[in-house]
Amino acid sequence: MSWSSVFPILRTVTISYSDLKDKNVDLSMKIEQGFGPNGLGILSITDVPGYSSLRENLLRLAPRLARLPEEVKKDLEDHHSRYNFGWSHGKEKLESGTPDMLKGSFYANPIFDVPTTEAYLIERYPSYCGSNIWPDTALPELEVAFKGLGKLILDVGLMVAFHCDRYVSKEMKMHVDEGLEKILLRSRCHKGRLLYYFPAQKSNHMQDGGSMSSWCGWHTDHGSLTGLTCGMFTRDCTVIPCPDSAAGLYIRTRNDQVVKVVFGEDEIAYQIGETTEILSRGFLCATPHCVRAPNGEEASGVERSTFALFMQPDWDEKLNFPKEVHMHKEVIPSNGALTFGEYSEKLLDKYYHLKA
Repeated sequence: MSWSSVFPILRTVTISYSDLKDKNVDLSMKIEQGFGPNGLGILSITDVPGYSSLRENLLRLAPRLARLPEEVKKDLEDHHSRYNFGWSHGKEKLESGTPDMLKGSFYANPIFDVPTTEAYLIERYPSYCGSNIWPDTALPELEVAFKGLGKLILDVGLMVAFHCDRYVSKEMKMHVDEGLEKILLRSRCHKGRLLYYFPAQKSNHMQDGGSMSSWCGWHTDHGSLTGLTCGMFTRDCTVIPCPDSAAGLYIRTRNDQVVKVVFGEDEIAYQIGETTEILSRGFLCATPHCVRAPNGEEASGVERSTFALFMQPDWDEKLNFPKEVHMHKEVIPSNGALTFGEYSEKLLDKYYHLKA
C-alpha cells in the first residue's frame, strides 16, 4: 500500500487576493475553516499579483547558495545569533538527536538589515536583533530576491492578520492594540528562511529515509504567523514535478489524525504559530507539521527549495498571556506577562544545545 493512500490528502482553504484586500468582505467563515479549532491551522491565498515570479527567482537561488564553496558559506555563518542569521547547516537536531544534515538554511530579516544598533539588545536577543549577512560577492542577486519575496509575503500576511482579528473579535473581547495585525505591524524582527533540502539519497543520514518526517521533523511554529511557498523540486538545475506523491507537507489535526496538505505553487500558504494560538485563547490554532522527502528510484538526486517567512511580535512586545495556557506552561510566569524576546529565547533553549 502506498503512503499517499494511507493518509487523506486535503486541499487548503483558499481565499482570493481580491477578497483578502477588501476590508468590506467578511472572511470570518474562511478564517474559521482554516485557522479555527476544527481547522488544519493553514490556509492559502490565490492570485497574488507578482508572486509567482518572485517565488521562482528566489527558490532557484537556493541550490546555487548551497553549492558555494564551504569557506564562503563559513563566512555567512553567525554563531552569536545561534545561526539565526546567514547560513546554517547541521546546527539543528533531528528528532533522533543527531545533527540535521538533510537541509541547509539561509536566514535574514527581509525588512531591516540592521533592526537595532543598541549593543545590549544585540547581546540579549541576538537571534532577532542581529544584522543580516549577505553573500554580496558570491551571490549578489540573493539579497534583492530574498527581500522582494519576503516583503510581499509580509504585506499579504498583514491582510490575513486583519481578517484574523475580525474573526477573533467576534468570539472574545480584544483590545484594539493587541490584535495580530497591530502586533505584526509594530515588529522589527520578522525572519525569512530560505530552505534547501539536499538530495536525500546522497545524505549520510538516511536511516530515517522511510519515516514520515524524513526531511523536516514534527514541529509547531512558535511565532505568530508563517508564510510559506510551495516547494520547488529540481534535478541537475532543472525544475521537475515532485517525483513521489507521498512527499510533502503533513499536518497533525486537532483530533490527532495525520493528513497530507496540498496547495498550488502559485499560492501563498499561511500557518498559525503558537504565540497567536495562546494570545487568541485558542480561537486561532497552531498545528504540528512535518515534511516527508521523496522516496524511490525517481527521487534519486532530487533537491527541494522553499521559503518561509516567520512573522512574529517585536522582541519588546509585551505579551499578555491568558491565565490558562495549555502549552509551554514552564516558560510563562504566573503573572502572565513576558516580552516576546524573553519568551522565545526560553523556547530556543529547548531546541538548541548552545546555552552559554
